[in-house]
Amino acid sequence: MREGERVTPLELFFDLVFVLALTQCTTLIARTPTWEGTLRGLLVLGVLWWSWTGYAWLTSVLDPEEGSVRLAMFAAMAAFLVAALCVPGAFGSEALLFACAYAVVRAAHIALFIIASRDDPGLRRSVIGLAVSTAVGVGLLLAAAFNRGALQLALWGLALVLDLGGPLLFGIEGWKLVPGHFAERHGGIVIIALGESIVAIGIDARATIGAGVVIAAVLGMVVAAALWWAYFDVAAIVAGRRLARAHAGRERNRIARDSYSYLHLPMIAGIALIAVGLKRTLLAVDDPLKLVPAVALLGGAAVYLLAHVAFRLRNMHSLSTRRLVVAIVLFALVPAGAALPALATLGTLAAVLVALIAYEVLRYADVRERVRHQAVGGGVPT
Repeated sequence: MREGERVTPLELFFDLVFVLALTQCTTLIARTPTWEGTLRGLLVLGVLWWSWTGYAWLTSVLDPEEGSVRLAMFAAMAAFLVAALCVPGAFGSEALLFACAYAVVRAAHIALFIIASRDDPGLRRSVIGLAVSTAVGVGLLLAAAFNRGALQLALWGLALVLDLGGPLLFGIEGWKLVPGHFAERHGGIVIIALGESIVAIGIDARATIGAGVVIAAVLGMVVAAALWWAYFDVAAIVAGRRLARAHAGRERNRIARDSYSYLHLPMIAGIALIAVGLKRTLLAVDDPLKLVPAVALLGGAAVYLLAHVAFRLRNMHSLSTRRLVVAIVLFALVPAGAALPALATLGTLAAVLVALIAYEVLRYADVRERVRHQAVGGGVPT
């Protein structure tokens, strides 16, 4: 078991590779803004996310900067980079290369876990179970590389479902983690995703920057700031403390699996979809987004908030009715968002999110103050 809760520089370096992967996924969807294109992008994102979160578990039990582990991490990063480069062609000409690179990433992960579990029979049993689900998932992706169309999508979907379901089938008793380190890693990846949404604004801005592009950039920053606030102002603090207070073993592992490995995926996916909407908005601020990009922009924000509702329910056992209502409102706004000018749709999203944040800050000021400035907060707003 590693000592200390500090996220190491090598882990941060590893996380930067995920930036490219996330950018590639949003670009894949933005270039083919159809339902099938969106499904493809989300499937790739899900597969790469599960790989990344696996390394977050690994580096809670193994110091990535010690000895030969460092070299293995660099090798995994190189394979992850190749997989990220292959994302645009992951369902076409580069499908086999993507599957092979992904197989290397997962194989390195399992090999390092075997090293970490050499003196821990409980962890070794869990690693063996993970190796089985990983092998099945990788095998399905390799099979998908030789198929096209609906069968290929089905194989990808099955690979993702079985991979995600591995911890449910093989148990979680043997896993170990450092709570502060684990929570910080996942908070860092949320920041990376939000940063990618801002990068999307810069990459897709026109050569000639007019008033519409300036307004869209400002509104995009407002949306990103509101998403950051929704996570880091209170939710991340309370969840991190909940994880730290949980009994080591089954209870803590279940919270980590559900709250971070599972529920952070829709958060990241929601941010990625918002980035797609921002990309499409910057291409033509005065034209309507149309249905799929409008779903990406407004529906992505709704998915992000729904993930927060589930995140809170899992950790605090209370329902955030205000965020649930706002998510429903955003879904209801999709038809209007598809018909209005893209800038107006983005402005509507920014206004709704700012209103939500302002309400929470004012309505729950006392509780928020306790949570943020005490070692253990009293209650949290419901």
